[in-house]
Amino acid sequence: MRRGALRGSQDTEAAVPRNDPRTAQTEDHEEDRRRQGNHSPADEGLVARQPYLPPATQPIRALVWAIHLVLPVIGLWLLLATPDLNVKWQDNISHFWLILAVAGVNVVLGTMIGQASARRADARLLLVSLVFLSTAGFFLIHGLTTPKVIVQGPNYGFELSQPVGLLVASVFAFVSALPLGERAARAVLGAQAWLRGGLVLLLLGWTAASLLPDLTPLSARPPEHGAGLGGLELLGVALYAVATALMFQLHRRRPAAMLISLVTAYALLAEATAAGMSHLNWHLSWWLWHVLLTLAFLFVAYSAHLQFRREGSSAGLFDAVALAATVQRIRDEYEDALEELVGHLRRRADSRVPVATRLAGKFGLTEGQAAVLDRAGEALADEREVSERLAALVELGNRARVGLPERELLTQGLERVRRAYGDVRVALVSDGRITLGSGEYGARDFSGDGPVRLGATVVHPLTVKGRLAGALEVPVGRTRQDEALAATLASQLSISLENARLYRELSTLFRQYMSPDVANALLADPRTAALGGELVELTALFADLKGFTSFSERATPGEIVEMLNRYHSAAVPLVLGNGGTIVQFVGDALLALFNAPARQADHATAAARAALAMQEAAERIAGGTPGYPRFRIGINTGLALVGNIGSPELRGFNAMGDCVNVAARLEGIAEPGTVVIGQSTLDQIGPGALVRPLGGLSLKGKQQPVHAYVLTRLP
Repeated sequence: MRRGALRGSQDTEAAVPRNDPRTAQTEDHEEDRRRQGNHSPADEGLVARQPYLPPATQPIRALVWAIHLVLPVIGLWLLLATPDLNVKWQDNISHFWLILAVAGVNVVLGTMIGQASARRADARLLLVSLVFLSTAGFFLIHGLTTPKVIVQGPNYGFELSQPVGLLVASVFAFVSALPLGERAARAVLGAQAWLRGGLVLLLLGWTAASLLPDLTPLSARPPEHGAGLGGLELLGVALYAVATALMFQLHRRRPAAMLISLVTAYALLAEATAAGMSHLNWHLSWWLWHVLLTLAFLFVAYSAHLQFRREGSSAGLFDAVALAATVQRIRDEYEDALEELVGHLRRRADSRVPVATRLAGKFGLTEGQAAVLDRAGEALADEREVSERLAALVELGNRARVGLPERELLTQGLERVRRAYGDVRVALVSDGRITLGSGEYGARDFSGDGPVRLGATVVHPLTVKGRLAGALEVPVGRTRQDEALAATLASQLSISLENARLYRELSTLFRQYMSPDVANALLADPRTAALGGELVELTALFADLKGFTSFSERATPGEIVEMLNRYHSAAVPLVLGNGGTIVQFVGDALLALFNAPARQADHATAAARAALAMQEAAERIAGGTPGYPRFRIGINTGLALVGNIGSPELRGFNAMGDCVNVAARLEGIAEPGTVVIGQSTLDQIGPGALVRPLGGLSLKGKQQPVHAYVLTRLP
């Protein structure tokens, strides 16, 4: 599994994968995601330019969501603009118990978010928990100071507790929506004791000041028109509005039901702050901000309830709200759990307890999550097994190089295959039988080319041209695709064997009809057979048998062929052994090239060495027999056009040029048993060669005399 897919600056919010088990999403979003498909990391740039719209931000749903938020504002405006509608309804006891119930729910919610913050060490969750705890605390004080329940009449504490609580919470909400960097997050977490302690002290002090008579002005009776914060409520509205916008942007990048609920809660808290500025106590506009506060808390509580039902645990209810660094850390934990799970599954540990169940305690998984993870791990382990085996097949195909002996080819291939398939064994036919670990096999054991099944293994035949060449034994049973992959492996090995044998046959055939250098070039790259050529400096060696015509007149055809084969059998290895390429046999004559097609630094010396060795071999063949043919050899060095000459239907490797023609002319004037070389060849051999000058020769086709020498010994 690729690690660090979301790593980067912690100042930038990273997107949680939409299939993350801890990501809270609506069922509609899941359906939309399945229709649109997952984006790969390579598509993230495109997604950034054309962001995916989660359900709450799709046009129709966004409109419905906006209407729900706008309706309370319209209702507040109607109530304030139409006094007849804004009737007064005072029920102190109902107000008291309503506030206590809602505040209690909010305290539980804030406490759960605070526990998630401690568990994840996340600054944003800490700040969100303080938003709910501060509003809950001051809302509770507002309920406790309800007139004629605990205190006799209204006081400043009753009037101001909720505006102050909303203002304090707006600061926490604004900071919680910021993309906190690593340093800022550490600072917030480092100050959490001061933040929590300061909030508790503020709530306790406000409660005492509001409930204890004559302790502070908060217990005094407010004016008839009500008390407020002198316009500071507008600051709270602005902070909530900014926090709502920032959280909504986060939701667009990281769609989650909990995030959209938090966005809605912040928007409702802003509206509640604005509604509380009317100071018309016990009127419908006054009750409206109570309703808005209640809805803000219930939205988040309901999302938490849905998430709990979906996951069966409270461990990850608020993970979608966390900072990017925390999200990445959580994802890494899941990857570690899955990696460990896959490792256990691939080892197939002997235990009746599911592997995920054994890991549940380590990673805090519920029973339902462990069961899902167990199934996911099984599927992932199988997928990895299949992927590794497919990769082994690809690598085996890449390693099936032509020219390798069969056993070397199989040995190299099986080194990689065994790492993916397990204890794979291969054997080739020997004396009609194949011996493997599971026994001996013959052609009759594989009816219809099908495999032999032996419990946890299958034995597949390896065939070449429809005939049994060997067998492959593969363990199966680890994944559902094992038998199909084993058959594919057997097919791949059969193809590799057939290619190796075909190459060996072609190589033998080529080398019997052409020089090894030309054959190697054609086998390595068939494009070298294309018509055309290049200008190369080379040394040409012409040789023929002087006296061959007269010998042919008195000898039988069988004797002629035998004599030619004896001479050529002696000459060819000497030419090839010195790096030459034989390009022509014409009766008793041959043409060899040095430095083409294979390059040689000392091609002139190599040609001269081959020629002298050929003359020594010819003397041994003749054995002093009168009238027996002798080699005469001509050698010359120079530029020539080398390449494939002929037609698309038939072509041959050859050389054309003046240096080749001169070599042929020198061979024509040479005496039997001698080697005649041109001036250019002698210049390259060097001064140490023992030669006898022939002077300037007038050769056919040459206007200028050609200086030639009889070579008798090399330095």
